[in-house]
Amino acid sequence: MAGGGGQCLSYAGCNFLRQRLVLSTLSGRPLKIRKIRAKEEDPGLRGVNLSSYKIILFYSSDFEACFIRLIDKVTNGSRIEINQTGTTLYYQPGLLYGGSLEHDCSPSRSIGYYLESLLCLAPFMKHPLKIVLRGVTNDQVDPSVDVLKATALPLLKKFGIDGESLEIKINRRGMPPKGGGEILFTCPVRKVLQPIQFTDPGKIKRIRGTAYPSLTFFLNKSAFKGKKSPNLKSNSTPVLQSIHADNTGPLFTEREHRFHHSLAQSCRYSVRVSPQMANRMVESARSILNKFLPDIYIYTDHMKGVSSGKSPGFGICLIAETINGTILSAELASNPQGQGAAVLPEDLGQNCAKLLLEEIYRVSGQYVLCVQLKGKTVMIYW
Repeated sequence: MAGGGGQCLSYAGCNFLRQRLVLSTLSGRPLKIRKIRAKEEDPGLRGVNLSSYKIILFYSSDFEACFIRLIDKVTNGSRIEINQTGTTLYYQPGLLYGGSLEHDCSPSRSIGYYLESLLCLAPFMKHPLKIVLRGVTNDQVDPSVDVLKATALPLLKKFGIDGESLEIKINRRGMPPKGGGEILFTCPVRKVLQPIQFTDPGKIKRIRGTAYPSLTFFLNKSAFKGKKSPNLKSNSTPVLQSIHADNTGPLFTEREHRFHHSLAQSCRYSVRVSPQMANRMVESARSILNKFLPDIYIYTDHMKGVSSGKSPGFGICLIAETINGTILSAELASNPQGQGAAVLPEDLGQNCAKLLLEEIYRVSGQYVLCVQLKGKTVMIYW
């Protein structure tokens, strides 16, 4: 795993940047990537400060520069050079060192964007890896932390990487665009992997899942003086939208919204909405899945206070497990704050259930090897 050996690999373009850096690190072969978005109006790596001639500056926060900084943190002796325009990257891998680390991920991509690569590198560190990642835990682009926890960890155990020190723990959830989530990933060291034979996915035996609401109103403490809460009727059905109180969307009924909007002045402390939204996602998903299987349990994870992150949102993650230990996943999240139309939790739950059924159909047919599923890239790498 040490760097410095082998012929330099040469590629062109920005595609597969993570995969190229991960495989270069595992093989110890230096890497050079040219013409990175050379013909675009904004050329080069995302997040590179153009005033740097050789080493990427640590003031940038965009996702590709942030990922390169993460690779630099988990290795020792790596050499990273970037030209002035950011269109050429040279990477000479160092020793995979590990240890206790912290990393602030760019909110442009979720933590899963970074965690996927760490799952491939962590077993080959010199010291067991214990890293805290901060940023967006769930979005609509990358596999969420929930999916990686449910699918990638069981896959690592099949390769002989197990024990109490193998864990992904969600300390705080964070939705785009501001994030605010935090996870802890720990992994033991394994120099030799156990070979596996994966030919028969098996039949579905149970379905599990997680529904998470994270809707936040930030209120000024002094704004409560002299004001009474509105009399909320139990049959009030608000139109849901993932926004903050300083937006003018129909998150509550009109009367409730006027009351909360008058109170929302500054970020002093937060009042969380009812977890009923997660229950609505669960019921809508079960209404489809219960037609095929009775063993279904979807956990509702309603975090409060700082644990709910800096931006509102909600989503659902569904996991199907077969009799042979194959795990299939599907997930959906609401639109980020201020982007797209309002999303009802009932629609989100039903659409996620349909996505899971589609994944099951693919695997039960001709696509026996499930490498196309999120979180399974580790199988291809190894």
